[in-house]
Amino acid sequence: MSAQSGRRTEPARPVGIRFDGLHAHLPDWAGLDDLLFRKLQSHGDFDKWRQAILGLPAPPASSNSFEDTVTVSAELAPSETKRLRDALQALHPWRKGPFSLLGVRIDSEWRSDIKWARIAPHLDLEGLRVLDVGCGNGYYGWRMLGAGAALVIGIDPSVLYCMQHQAINRLIGDDRNQVLPLALETLPEALSAGRFDAVFSMGVVYHRRDPLGHLRRVAQCLVPGGTAVIESLCAEGPQTLIPDGRYARMRNVWQVPAQRQLAHWMADSGFEDIRIVDTTVTSTAEQRTTEWMRFESLAEALDPTDSTRTVEGYPAPRRCLLIARGPGGRLVGSGGPATSCGASPPAEAVLRLGLRPTGGDPRPSCRFRSL
Repeated sequence: MSAQSGRRTEPARPVGIRFDGLHAHLPDWAGLDDLLFRKLQSHGDFDKWRQAILGLPAPPASSNSFEDTVTVSAELAPSETKRLRDALQALHPWRKGPFSLLGVRIDSEWRSDIKWARIAPHLDLEGLRVLDVGCGNGYYGWRMLGAGAALVIGIDPSVLYCMQHQAINRLIGDDRNQVLPLALETLPEALSAGRFDAVFSMGVVYHRRDPLGHLRRVAQCLVPGGTAVIESLCAEGPQTLIPDGRYARMRNVWQVPAQRQLAHWMADSGFEDIRIVDTTVTSTAEQRTTEWMRFESLAEALDPTDSTRTVEGYPAPRRCLLIARGPGGRLVGSGGPATSCGASPPAEAVLRLGLRPTGGDPRPSCRFRSL
């Protein structure tokens, strides 16, 4: 705050970091700049990461491919390749990928292409405006553009992930995929309500103390009848798991919902046509330690004598994928095998399943078929 004017001093616009591409697509979001730069500059490693980005070689004429490995293809001199690799390694750890950037392959902790292969057959994103909540470094945003999306706005509170995206897009040069250092809770409702044709929330809901509040906020961001893609850890069987402390060495896993419970939360949040399209046990082929993520990973989170259990004794991580539409329209998607939700079962069924209805009505909002 300026002592003379009494007004808040705007944060400086650091060289090498840019959000101006956002303004071209969403002009009314230009007022977020102060918040975005303030969040970035609040991190103690911001200057180190910014210097890494400034150290990237100037991108030559190249071609981009948004396939399993998000790729920027061009030839660099060996000295420039080393410079690029060193700059990207300074942004360690890389959680999402893989990427191949001017000959440097980033083998990230997560083989995110494996998850995308489970998602893509169930969606048609052609021409859609997408919000990706908890987007990481924007890998899935590039895949969404490759699937035909018109615009992807990713939000993630991690400053590092935002800086990784700044580095990647310095090489790709496509402003249709943005990553902003924001949580959904800090994204102004006046800018986001009813703005997106599809909203993805993958790997987020179990980190929320109030999962219903999170899902209702997702619904609020959708146009009428827009598509929601919710991916989460899920408990095997009918019972929601409440970890006592950590789960698979992860902090802030408040609950691991049963599939039915997650679908009930979605229905209680206003979603319709809820479909469970995939359930998969996470493998060490999909999540593992690599040169680009040198810390402990899934293997260290599993019981060394029984890979079906975590080190805390809980069932090993499994993930479920649900697709639904917001109130007031038709689901945008390609259909396919799924488990659907329909009318409410009697209250005694809730007790048998161990589910916890959220309102005064003891009945859950949907029942399941073909399980």
